[in-house]
Amino acid sequence: MLLSSWIAFGIALMASLLLTWPVRQFALYIGFVDRPNARKVHLHPIPLLGGVAIYLGFVLAIAFTLRIGMRTEVLGIIAGATLLATTGILDDTGILHHQIKLFIGMPLAACMLIVAGIRAGIFSQIIGGRIGTLADITLTVFWVVGITAAFSILDHMDGLCAGIAAVASAFFALSAALNGQRMVCTLAAAALGASLGFLRWNFAPAKIFMGDGGAMFLGFLMATLGLKLRPLNAHSFFDWLAPVLILAIPIFDTTLISISRSRRGLLPFATPGKDHTAHRLANLGLGQARAVLVLYGAASLLGIFGVMMPSARGIARLVGCACMVALAVFAVIALERAPFEDQRSLTKPSVKTAECARQN
Repeated sequence: MLLSSWIAFGIALMASLLLTWPVRQFALYIGFVDRPNARKVHLHPIPLLGGVAIYLGFVLAIAFTLRIGMRTEVLGIIAGATLLATTGILDDTGILHHQIKLFIGMPLAACMLIVAGIRAGIFSQIIGGRIGTLADITLTVFWVVGITAAFSILDHMDGLCAGIAAVASAFFALSAALNGQRMVCTLAAAALGASLGFLRWNFAPAKIFMGDGGAMFLGFLMATLGLKLRPLNAHSFFDWLAPVLILAIPIFDTTLISISRSRRGLLPFATPGKDHTAHRLANLGLGQARAVLVLYGAASLLGIFGVMMPSARGIARLVGCACMVALAVFAVIALERAPFEDQRSLTKPSVKTAECARQN
């Protein structure tokens, strides 16, 4: 199991790392770039399409490492990922309205997973019967849409989305290895390699952006890994918290901006701006690069808790969850008081209307 995972990691890493340069040159050649405007700090156009390199790195790694017997699930994952990567690229060009990806693309990708046999299993195991199955199907759609959207809006600062995806993939791989899940470990290793290869080009100052196609692709992979990760001998709700903790940073960021924008009378997912967690940390004096590194560290700590949660017992799990919820509430309150640019003070962007307001 470990050998195939290392091979998948190596192939994805090298493919993503090497393919990013020609993809960047192609994006510059056809003029597929993110141009500066009132919402952005970079002074020169930055090429998009980086998600293509991430996608190719992951697919190549999976093609060389996973067995034929896993074909149905793998094809479901690749089909859903391809749909969202394509939808994201079209959104980057302005061809598609951003609501199409949220209300059509993401739910459809979730349905592809369900058809392939990949879905949540919490209620089926705890409740059982048809009600449990229907509840799990509903949860699957909600989870895939929520996590994919969270990564889509997380792509607002150099290196943030790719780095958080890399950290999450590492902990998914570790947890899967501890639970003896070969396929999940290999998928996570491939996602880790593809993210790290691209991160070499995307960390501040970024030479290329992944675009919404790359962010949605990574978000879909993270959601899929969360569905596939099954703790051994899971009997309670706490046993299923590992994916939530591993992906806590994008979940927290989405929660923060949803609360903040709603309080200001704005639509959370239709009003892009510089009010995310990383923006607020940067404005507190950390600067952009250090704000991103702080979030890497927070994601790593939460990932450790996520891996440990299924093995914890008794009161320890309850106390740990209560402390993390209290910490999250405190963080929302504290960050709401941190300085940020109100969307209403900025002019409407002229090129890209998706949640990709950049700081470089």
